[in-house]
Amino acid sequence: MSKSKEVLLECTRLMNPGALRPFVEAFTSRLLSLGHTRLTVSGYEASARHFGHWLQSAKIAVAEINEDTVRRFARHRCRCAGVRRADRLSAKYVNRARRFVSFLAECGFVTPLTQDEPRAHDDQVLAFQVWLRRHRGISERTIGRHGRMVMRLLPALGPDPRHYDARLIRQAILGEAQRTSRANLKTMTMALRGYLRYLATQGLCRAGLDHAIPTVPQWRLSALPRYISTAEVERVIASCDITTPMGIRDRAVLLLLARLGLRAGDISGMRLDDIDWSEGTLRVRGKGRREVRLPLPQDAGDAIIDYLRDARPPAACEQIFLRTVAPFRPLVSASVSSIVSLALARADIDHAPSRGAHLLRHSATSMLRAGATLDVIGTVLRHRSVDTTAHYAKVDVDMLLRVTQPWPGSASC
Repeated sequence: MSKSKEVLLECTRLMNPGALRPFVEAFTSRLLSLGHTRLTVSGYEASARHFGHWLQSAKIAVAEINEDTVRRFARHRCRCAGVRRADRLSAKYVNRARRFVSFLAECGFVTPLTQDEPRAHDDQVLAFQVWLRRHRGISERTIGRHGRMVMRLLPALGPDPRHYDARLIRQAILGEAQRTSRANLKTMTMALRGYLRYLATQGLCRAGLDHAIPTVPQWRLSALPRYISTAEVERVIASCDITTPMGIRDRAVLLLLARLGLRAGDISGMRLDDIDWSEGTLRVRGKGRREVRLPLPQDAGDAIIDYLRDARPPAACEQIFLRTVAPFRPLVSASVSSIVSLALARADIDHAPSRGAHLLRHSATSMLRAGATLDVIGTVLRHRSVDTTAHYAKVDVDMLLRVTQPWPGSASC
């Protein structure tokens, strides 16, 4: 038996959770039902027992558990029963105890844990995020980022929007320009522009202040799309080990990214009822709550069937693609990009211009070289602007070479 297993067994044997004993048992049963391994469950059980044991030593009633209680548990100089001795518990260990407290909250025996009290002005920013969610149709990730960006600017802008003017707004942005990158500053101006428009609609500041925000220089569509060749895309797809559940899942994901140019968010949000098997179509929910039906390629459809039949964990989730280890939650966008990055490494492609899911979306430009029109490409990639789709015309370098003219610098007058 490994030393880690011996430590867990010793902690489980000596830690007495007291009144929380039945809840610890119910907690471990829940974790097992989610598919966690016995070793993982033993780690959670040891943390939960330790937390219950410490509550008794500190004379804290179960009903009094709150966020401060968990912090005190994290900071206590542990000399509790068992083999654990530490001046401060690790974050991973405390997070296991925190998850146990969340389980107690689900059962209705303690108040749900709350994070730090929001700072001044947070209420207005939260209302702004609700407005974005209701009227703008952007993703939760973007809504959260906009809120963080506005919070970063509020100390320079001040607490009262009625006092905002063009000079103050420009100073706030120019001040941030000294401390952050151009890309981050552009995102910040986008968030502030939306915030000022929201305030204006609520009558909290003067209308039109969003026009006072300085423009961050950017030459749109000036560079070539970054992509890998069609042969390299096929190598990436073929790198998946289809004898394992993870390989079966990853192959289906990569085929959807490569064949339809989907975004990472399209994959993570894809649901079982989005596929119409009789029509051979896939419903995709894009930016701005737009929904379109795309033809489902045969190889991608077959890969999804293989995943649903042989590799998808038995979890009650509407989303198609799930983690392969417990808890079986839907993939997030970052996980989809990681699938691409790992596949590039397996295929020995180290010159890729990027390593995320968008790389395969850009590589969908192979449709143009195969003879597809820009209108077709724009429909598949769901571009709102024809200018964005026209950006992909520049990847046909062979065709461009036929129409280029000699550089006139050496021509005689």
